[in-house]
Amino acid sequence: MTSIPTHSLLLAVPLAGVACSGSEAPAAQPAERLLIDGGTVVVMDDAGTILEGGAVLVEGDRIAGLFDRAAPRPAGIPTLDATGQLVIPGLINTHGHAAMSLLRGLADDLPLMEWLEQNIFPAEAELVAPDFVYWGTLLSSIEMLKSGTTTFTDMYYFPDDVARATIEAGIRAVVGPNVIGFPAPDFETPEESLAEADAFMERYRDHPLLIAGTAAHALYTTPLEPTRAAFEVAERHNAPFQIHVVEARDEDERIEAAIGMRTIDALDSIGALRPGTVLAHGTYLSDEDIRKVAAGGAGVAHNPESNMKLGGDRAAPVEVLLAAGVPVGLGTDGPASNNDLDMFGEMDTAAKLHKFATGDPTALPAETVFRMATTYGARVLNQQDHIGSLDVGKKADIVLVETRRAGMTPLYRPYSQLVYVTRGSDVRTVLVNGRIVVRDGEITTVNEDEVMEKARGFADQIREVVARVKAQAK
Repeated sequence: MTSIPTHSLLLAVPLAGVACSGSEAPAAQPAERLLIDGGTVVVMDDAGTILEGGAVLVEGDRIAGLFDRAAPRPAGIPTLDATGQLVIPGLINTHGHAAMSLLRGLADDLPLMEWLEQNIFPAEAELVAPDFVYWGTLLSSIEMLKSGTTTFTDMYYFPDDVARATIEAGIRAVVGPNVIGFPAPDFETPEESLAEADAFMERYRDHPLLIAGTAAHALYTTPLEPTRAAFEVAERHNAPFQIHVVEARDEDERIEAAIGMRTIDALDSIGALRPGTVLAHGTYLSDEDIRKVAAGGAGVAHNPESNMKLGGDRAAPVEVLLAAGVPVGLGTDGPASNNDLDMFGEMDTAAKLHKFATGDPTALPAETVFRMATTYGARVLNQQDHIGSLDVGKKADIVLVETRRAGMTPLYRPYSQLVYVTRGSDVRTVLVNGRIVVRDGEITTVNEDEVMEKARGFADQIREVVARVKAQAK
């Protein structure tokens, strides 16, 4: 970690004519500019720069400059006072199923396959429709934004309705068709889903918030050929590809019995272990698996709270993955298996789980875990040139965290405070693409009360459907 001393320094080549000294207003200023000033700026660059009393200059949707305490600021710019706050990059949730917020608490305290096959899959077959997906995604988007997540990776059905909700909420998201090997709520067959995939990718090409990608649910639910086809769509569009891998202890054996290959070998055989492929969970990856993942460049989304809650009997080999050069991000998984979307809680759990699992208090130190939620998460999505840090030129996805409460006082090490102390409720302000989407802890883009009322209405329907499904199963 580098802490910049309080001498005059402008740490950036500002954009669009901002004077390099920071002391003069440019001749032709862009219409949208904002200076976030006076906070502790946690840049998350390679050097680990932290600017006490620093400032971040935003121009349009980009970060245009960084200033230490003593550096002169550009004049005549609207200023957001960040005194007493940590200014951090927006958090990146690398795995989840956002619309499942409407199933939160529906089935808990069950093994993974029983939870999925006897509860979640039957309920989804009856319930999931475009309206369900839209309102559930909107509900999750509010929860994520208010707790500091500015980018999330979604794997679910009706991707256009996921996209509509995330755009309205103002959150960045990886969204796209999800191919699964049995009749799904949106498409009866993998072929039907794949027939729409290219059109979806084109529809959202170069969107300012949507990162279009594809997914195959898992090799235990989706045959290898549809999985290959889903990956090839992503490859044609240079887009992310997602798949669940070795989340359960017996998963590899089930897949090998079905297709003659274990999970990572099968994905390697179709060329899918490349940068931008998101391997969700990876709890039971072997050393040989890790070597293949590292060689291909794929990333892993680590979901510690969901894995623990669903009875995983080991921690994912995160330290081994990182040592091998594999990018590892953090994910909450869906809100039906976590059951919240607070990435600060996920960081705290990840750090402590691996210390407990290894018996080593130095395992996954706070800075490493915070990188998993920011810069490493961006690498998992192959978006490291755009998000994950407050480097100049990157998207202005910025979060302000309040430190002026008893539980956050005193503050010695920002990384420790962010990982072990901060909760989503400490988030005060959130910018995505330079737009303030949370102000003073309140969402600015959508009507939160209306969304919660809609969610309560769905809950009444869900109770009725689940009762009927369970009665029919007896």
